[in-house]
Amino acid sequence: MRNGIRRPAVGLLLSLLASLLLTPAALAQGETTYLFPDDEGSWAAPGSHVGRTATEPVRAEIVGVGRFEVHPGDVEQLRPDIFRPGWVSVFDVIAHLGEAGQIDLAYHYDDAMATHVIDELNGTTGWWYEARYDGGWFERNVHRMDLYPVKDGTAVRLFADRPTRWEQVHRTFTDEVARLEENEGVLILPAVEIRGARGVLTFENVVVTPHNVRSDMLQPGVITALDIPVSLGEQGKLSIVGLTWYDRIGSADPVDHYFIERVEAEGFLSQASGGCGFVYEVGPTLFAGFAGSHIHIPTDARVMVSPEYAEWFWLCL
Repeated sequence: MRNGIRRPAVGLLLSLLASLLLTPAALAQGETTYLFPDDEGSWAAPGSHVGRTATEPVRAEIVGVGRFEVHPGDVEQLRPDIFRPGWVSVFDVIAHLGEAGQIDLAYHYDDAMATHVIDELNGTTGWWYEARYDGGWFERNVHRMDLYPVKDGTAVRLFADRPTRWEQVHRTFTDEVARLEENEGVLILPAVEIRGARGVLTFENVVVTPHNVRSDMLQPGVITALDIPVSLGEQGKLSIVGLTWYDRIGSADPVDHYFIERVEAEGFLSQASGGCGFVYEVGPTLFAGFAGSHIHIPTDARVMVSPEYAEWFWLCL
């Protein structure tokens, strides 16, 4: 699997130049919170920052159909089990276009995939999407559309994907749900790797539990990628995780996320500084790297069902 998740260094560098995954200290000032176990061994969530909900129109392009603007205040939230009131997803935006009669849309929630699926749009099937935040760009992804939160500066593009890829994406969703059911509803990650400035930490079959770090955005009990290192800390496999909150990064505004900038374990220490820091990816190995798992949703908003692997790695610009 390790060989399967390598990616070309040049492509990775280009991605990071516009990425919200790497957070050089020179780009913005942030407030760092260090998570470590209390007397009972629990890791408390920061919970002191609140992200800004979207107030500006979301730009949506449906290839071959048209371009639209959707005001988030007009959008119905379809995943109240995931998002707090006021937060909507990319899928909610597309569903609104259907409700408003601007497109002919048929969709349903698929329990076997744990997501909403577009059945037909203007009489055709096989639709998938790309999205970006302010300061980013459209990128290939295999993240469930109804788990992609909208902020100001969000844009989305729908297109008719290749049938084989569309089917493969859906198959990874059903695989995740099957894995979760096999583990009786417990999220167990088969493989986690953290590569720092010096040294590598590898873990197998990591039990991931919720810590409600983004209680302003997400409902209690929702598990994100950030819960992976925090769970490892509670299990005694990491000693400190340092999180820094950024309102903005360079010209990207809003950002409003925590980023992992320090990881400590026995014989292991990496601290973000200057142009060096952690980037990450999580998802199915079939779409590792820039095939779809490496996207620019920060860890504290990357809602998970039951992915196949997670990796943090160290880069310097």
